[in-house]
Amino acid sequence: MNTDALVNINGGRVPTLELFLILTIISLLPSILVMMTSFTRIVIILSFTRNAMGIQQTPPNMVLVGIALFLTLFIMDPVIKDVNTNAYQPYIKEEISQGEALKRAQVPMKRFMLKQTEKTTLTLFTDMSNTDMPENIEDLPMTVVIPSFMTSELKRAFTAGFMIFLPFMLVDIVVSSTLMSMGMVMLPPAMISLPFKLLLFVTVNGWELLFTNLVKSFHY
Repeated sequence: MNTDALVNINGGRVPTLELFLILTIISLLPSILVMMTSFTRIVIILSFTRNAMGIQQTPPNMVLVGIALFLTLFIMDPVIKDVNTNAYQPYIKEEISQGEALKRAQVPMKRFMLKQTEKTTLTLFTDMSNTDMPENIEDLPMTVVIPSFMTSELKRAFTAGFMIFLPFMLVDIVVSSTLMSMGMVMLPPAMISLPFKLLLFVTVNGWELLFTNLVKSFHY
């Protein structure tokens, strides 16, 4: 191998192309987290929940993102273990090449995304990309799977957000109607309904119920 194509790292020598690929993957990790995992659906639903209760800054964005991140790690744990066992470990043991490791790493990620993707959405993107639908959908390229997965995730997140809004909206309607019937039109209904919405959420153990349904909504 040409020594000009090697870089010294901690006393070892790493091919420049391999180092470039590693740095590229590290720089794309935030995008991979958003586009290829459960993170997007979770953080959108958590935001809808906060807005439905009428508390715009509680929990703060940092807390919501932290919750979404750790729920994502919990949900993606089987996929991460699969990638580690079948792709990363054989690669660091020099049993397979870098290209083969990337191909193997795509398999569990692609399988996870396809199980969350609606068939109609997948068909839409295959038609737009002029890609023939293979007998095994896992043979579809990532350029088709990722946008299909993201579209399905956004649809499910907004559908769940609508369902979350309904009970809180009902509380707002009841409070507003009660205040109007009592002639207290100058009193902001949101200020009165907020304690009742918080009481409703706490009474039904809202956070635990929300997290449980979020985890169970993903298929492996």
